[in-house]
Amino acid sequence: MKTINDINFKDKKALVRVDFNVPLNDDFEVTDATRILAAKDTIIKILEDEGSVILMSHLGRPKGNQEEFSLKHIVAAATDILGVQVKFVDDCIGDAAQQAAANLQPCEVLLLENLRFHSEETAGDSAFAKALSQLGDVYVNDAFGTAHRAHASTAIIAQYFDEKCFGHLMTREIESLNKVLETPDKPVVAILGGAKVSSKITVIENILDKVDDLIIAGGMAYTFIKAQGGKIGDSLCEDDKMELALEILEKAKSKNTNIHLPVDAITADAFSEHATIDNAAIDAIPNGWMGLDIGEKSRSQFHTVLMQAKTILWNGPAGVFELEPFSHGTISLGKSVAASTAAGAFSLVGGGDSVAAVKQFGFDDQVSYVSTGGGAMLEMLEGKTLPGIAAILD
Repeated sequence: MKTINDINFKDKKALVRVDFNVPLNDDFEVTDATRILAAKDTIIKILEDEGSVILMSHLGRPKGNQEEFSLKHIVAAATDILGVQVKFVDDCIGDAAQQAAANLQPCEVLLLENLRFHSEETAGDSAFAKALSQLGDVYVNDAFGTAHRAHASTAIIAQYFDEKCFGHLMTREIESLNKVLETPDKPVVAILGGAKVSSKITVIENILDKVDDLIIAGGMAYTFIKAQGGKIGDSLCEDDKMELALEILEKAKSKNTNIHLPVDAITADAFSEHATIDNAAIDAIPNGWMGLDIGEKSRSQFHTVLMQAKTILWNGPAGVFELEPFSHGTISLGKSVAASTAAGAFSLVGGGDSVAAVKQFGFDDQVSYVSTGGGAMLEMLEGKTLPGIAAILD
C-alpha cells in the first residue's frame, strides 16, 4: 500500500482529493472544521517536502454552479488551520484552473472550486478526470468519506498518474478498519445500533465470522425482540425482517458468536422529550408505549462485555440520543468503550450518528480512532472493495 510517506514531493505539484464537505452557517462560516483538520498533516507533509498542493473537493449536492456551495466560503478557515494562505480559483478545470496550477510555487496551496459544479464528477466521466489530472504531477487520495463513490476525482483519475498514493487520513482509516476486521486482538466486540436492521444486514452477516460478541442496540433491537415473541408496544419494528432476525440469531449460534440484546428499555408514551417516561422489560412493553433507549440493566450487562474486549467496533447509538431523556444509554456505552480503551482495548467508532454522539458527549479523545466516513466505513464493514481505495492499489 503506497502512502504519502513513500514519496518526496520536492518541486512536485500534488493534486490532493480531500473531503472538505463541511457544514456552513447562514453567514457561510465553517461551523465544524473536523474534516479540514483531518487533512492537515497530509498537506503539511507535502509543503515540508517543498512541494505545492492543489486541493480538490466537493461541497454539498449542488445542481450546477450554485453560489451557496462555493468552496470559496471555506478559504478563510482552511488558511487559519493550515497556517498558509490558501489561494482559490473559481473552477476546477479549464483555462483559469490550469493557469492557477501552473503559477503555483513550491510551498503554496491552491483550492479548486467545487468539483460537483460539473455533473461529470459524480458521473465518473473519464474526460473530466483526465482534465483534472493535468493540473498535478502526483495524485493523493485523502478523502475516505467519498472513497465508496466511483466518481471522477476519487476513482477514475488515478489511472492518469504514474505516481499515486494514499494520504495520512486514508492510511489511518484503512489501517484502523483492517485492525478490526483482519488482524484484531481477541475478544472482538461489535456494537451495532441505529434504527433499522435492514440498513445493517450485510454488515451483520459479514462480521459474524470476525467478532466474538455482538451487541445489538437502538431501534433495530426491537425487531429481534418481537421476532422471539416479545411484546414491544409501539416501538420501532420492521415486521418484514423478523424472519431474517431469527436467521441471524441462528447463524450467530452456529459460529459461536454471542449476541447480546437489551433486557430493559426506557419507554415513553410519545416520541418527545416532554413525554411521560417509564421503564420496562424489553419484551414486556405495554401498548401505547415505545422503547427509546436501553435501560440500566442492559447498560450494566453491555459494560461487562465491553470491559472484557481487546478490540471494539462501534457503529450506531443505543437510543434516541438527540433527545436528552433518551441519551443516557448511548452515554453509558461511550463510558464503557472509553474505560475499555483506557484498559488497553483498541476501539474504532464510525458511522454518522455514533460519531456525532461521541463528539457531543466528549468521548472522541477517549477512543482509539473515530472514522471520518460513514457510508465508506459501512461498505468496508460489508466486505466491499471501495473504488477510491482500489484505484490507488491497482
